[in-house]
Amino acid sequence: MMEGSDTEAPSSMETQAANFRRAVQYWLDKSTIHIIPRWILFVFLLAIFFLRIYLIQGYFIVAYGLGIFLLNNFIAFLSPLEDPTDVGGQRDDGLSLPSTAKEGKEYRPFARRLPEFKFWMACARGAATSLVMTFFSVFDVPVFWPILLMYFGVLFFMTMKRQIAHMYKHKYVPISFGKLKYKDAGKEKGEFGGGMAGSIGSTAAQNGGAVVGGMMGGGGGAVRRR
Repeated sequence: MMEGSDTEAPSSMETQAANFRRAVQYWLDKSTIHIIPRWILFVFLLAIFFLRIYLIQGYFIVAYGLGIFLLNNFIAFLSPLEDPTDVGGQRDDGLSLPSTAKEGKEYRPFARRLPEFKFWMACARGAATSLVMTFFSVFDVPVFWPILLMYFGVLFFMTMKRQIAHMYKHKYVPISFGKLKYKDAGKEKGEFGGGMAGSIGSTAAQNGGAVVGGMMGGGGGAVRRR
């Protein structure tokens, strides 16, 4: 009896853990299309974290680490999937930046090194982890916070300057806001929900009306012949 209970307990815990991971993944997949609410959640977590830092007047080293972490992810979000300055193999999947005038005339979607959803996920996890760390005194290392703030400002300026120079040199803009979009793109229209269904339905209706009209006309001719 004891052996059976010992073997059943781990399997039950593993099942519950698997169900929990499946539920979390389900809601993450559902939140993929909701960009603005996701980033509002991140801003809320970040505001709670800095409010706690302000009220406690401590954990400045945690705030500095979070800033460096967010900066690294932001640079990866702005960077292309393949850096043209890297020396190595060439990609042929159409995701690399154009290197010639002929390739520049072709439309190529900007492939990020860190996609938007993974960027949000990393930022949200970092903010939540930093908030939890403020509840443990072991992370409250005494530092002179103006030095950290000044060093982070210099690091941010130098990093963004290098990234903007890279963007200007290779002529790419990693921002999708303000780009050309077609009117009613993605909206389905038609009698049966749009696309081929609507066109097929309307064509079938027209053909059906023509057949009925022909049968009625043919029937009338037969009666007259009689």
